[in-house]
Amino acid sequence: MSAPLRLALLGATGRMGRALIESIAATPGLTLAATVTVAGDPLLGVDAGKLAGAGKLGITVSDDLDAAVERCDVLVDFSRPQGTRAAAEAAAAAGRPLLSGTTGLDAETEIALQRAARRVAVCQAANFSIGVNLCLGLVAQAAARLGIEYDVEILDAHHRHKVDAPSGTALALGRAVADARGTVLEKVAVWQRHGHTGERPDAAIGFAVLRAGDIVGEHTVIFAAAGERMEIRHVATSRANFARGALRAAVWLAAQPPGFYGMREVLGLDAGPGGAR
Repeated sequence: MSAPLRLALLGATGRMGRALIESIAATPGLTLAATVTVAGDPLLGVDAGKLAGAGKLGITVSDDLDAAVERCDVLVDFSRPQGTRAAAEAAAAAGRPLLSGTTGLDAETEIALQRAARRVAVCQAANFSIGVNLCLGLVAQAAARLGIEYDVEILDAHHRHKVDAPSGTALALGRAVADARGTVLEKVAVWQRHGHTGERPDAAIGFAVLRAGDIVGEHTVIFAAAGERMEIRHVATSRANFARGALRAAVWLAAQPPGFYGMREVLGLDAGPGGAR
């Protein structure tokens, strides 16, 4: 019988961190090796199991990332961009695969992940839900076939505590549309509207963001033309589906050579443009 895969979790005290702790504890073949949060977190020293209602696990929340990486087979990061940069450096130095679901990444963090991928396997995704990644493929196919005659609007709804907007998933959906149309999202995106905006530009990809209550995550891509409208929608009702997808990716990643991967590779999907990450 093979030894369980040891996972270290960065961002353990956040919403996704707690969902992952619960899922790891319930998944045969996986074990939680370490949990990490930022210095000064009031939950430092707490047993990780108490964060997720999983009972006592004997793993206390720490702020020592390097020690955590040494104890794991795969480092799982759901923190903030500055945490992701530190995770990329620590994983590369220790030769450990890195799975990151942190969103709102800046250019410096993206470069850090690419640099780490030269030495270890790195999987980065805005959303680890299997359903969302299937939606990315459907959106890319629709955009390629419908063309710019169809206006595209992307609606993004999350809980009131989410700190980045649009969400990483909304951006991934927008990039899927833009890639399929042979353009770059940043050139055609309309991030907000207020006042006298004038007519809608041709080929624009519009975004609308809602932050309220405890919404887990809802994304809708609208393709609208004269006389008809098509919508591709994904609604998450629990973070458990994100956690399951992330753990599936972590198991897959442990056996991969150095490189930069996304959920398309993990799931073996030919999702089309925009589906990989």
